[in-house]
Amino acid sequence: MTAIPSGLAAGIAGLTAYGAVNARAQLFGPTVSDTPSPKLLALTFDDGPNPAITPKLLDLLAKHNAKATFFLVGKFAGQCSALAKETAARGHLLGNHTQTHPNLFFCGPDETREELQRCNEAIHNATWEQPRWFRPPYGFRSPWLGEIAHRLGLTTAMWSLMPGDWRVKPTEWLIDRMKPIANHAQQSLQTKSAASRSAAPAGDVLCLHDGYHGALNGDRSATLAALAYWLPRWRDLGLQFVTMNEISRKAVEA
Repeated sequence: MTAIPSGLAAGIAGLTAYGAVNARAQLFGPTVSDTPSPKLLALTFDDGPNPAITPKLLDLLAKHNAKATFFLVGKFAGQCSALAKETAARGHLLGNHTQTHPNLFFCGPDETREELQRCNEAIHNATWEQPRWFRPPYGFRSPWLGEIAHRLGLTTAMWSLMPGDWRVKPTEWLIDRMKPIANHAQQSLQTKSAASRSAAPAGDVLCLHDGYHGALNGDRSATLAALAYWLPRWRDLGLQFVTMNEISRKAVEA
């Protein structure tokens, strides 16, 4: 058996780690991590549905006429099928976040396929709709994940900003961590010339959490409070709230 030189092995390991972890990496299949315009903001929420928080979040989003994408854990979608159905009925998009929220980097092809398939089934059973988008738990991917997702009709959604709202921190800390959204919008408004507009950056996909993957009824009150602060301010800056499906349509229109 031929030994792999240590330098080459380290390079392969580094490349694999980059492909598995980096939100913008395309090594393990195509992903979407931003919107086609700095005026478009995609709000996304992971780890629900959560009876303690999701209904309040739906009311808050409705107050600001904001649509979002919810990446559901299949086991919770099954336990809270009425809430999953209500989320879709209120105009939001439901996506696949696996059945039990494992780190897929350590799952083989068969287990990975089962995790995605069972979550698809849970969402379909609740809403009679088949999810089109998928987000890997923790953002970790594997070399076989892209092909499995593709065969199940799923496109992988990552993010441009994940402020860390799963941590137990004060609301003010989270509000500050979400400032880049407003900064990007303000930079866009300051762009005047046609040449500058053509070089304008893409818009943000914000990853937040309305649930806790370990159990139902997780406390995400800081997420609610931070959004209550930012949603009207983002709207005043001219941002439009879009789902992952709308990202695709806007990209085609552009």
